[in-house]
Amino acid sequence: MKPADSDAGGPAASGDGVGTRAFLESFTVGDPEEILPLGTMFGGLGKRSFGMLVFIAILPSFLPIPGIGGASGLLVVLLGLQLMVGLRVPWLPGFVARRGPARRTIGRFRDRIAPWLERLERLSRPRAPAMLERRLANFVTGLLLVALGCLLCLPIPFTNYLFGVLLLLFALALLERDGYLMIVAWLAGTAAVVFFSLISGQLATMIAQWIHG
Repeated sequence: MKPADSDAGGPAASGDGVGTRAFLESFTVGDPEEILPLGTMFGGLGKRSFGMLVFIAILPSFLPIPGIGGASGLLVVLLGLQLMVGLRVPWLPGFVARRGPARRTIGRFRDRIAPWLERLERLSRPRAPAMLERRLANFVTGLLLVALGCLLCLPIPFTNYLFGVLLLLFALALLERDGYLMIVAWLAGTAAVVFFSLISGQLATMIAQWIHG
């Protein structure tokens, strides 16, 4: 597979008015085997860049891509940490920015999430900007992304799809600049983190009791 050119982002790289489905569609135009480096995929997106990268990070949650689930979780954690410290656009290490999915993979991802995305996109629109612009709001978003990214890294059976759907809410809220959808993502993300933290704690206690007799 060959890397895409520096302008491989295509029409998705222009304008804040482009919808999420249009972004994904633009990335599928061209050689299906062409690799889209992450560093070019969010070029020109500004504040929406975090949303696009979260979208790319959750690919393995919806598609069978062996061996990179943990890496996806780490990318989500990296993005969350950057939101927590107040970065306005994401930064990626060079070796990460040069890697990325093939256009064919983006097309499969688009087809897999189309039912979810169509419903959410009909409901979402730019609103409640304070939930996306305020430093405290970005800190909360980043903290939850870090927590969900850590959970995504763990080998918890049958949870990749669930975490993928939760992170899809964050990605769409960031891309569509929808503060109300971000609140929904906060509530759902917090519930998941609390639930799995309790389950993990109980499981650890049971294992410790079993080991010590």
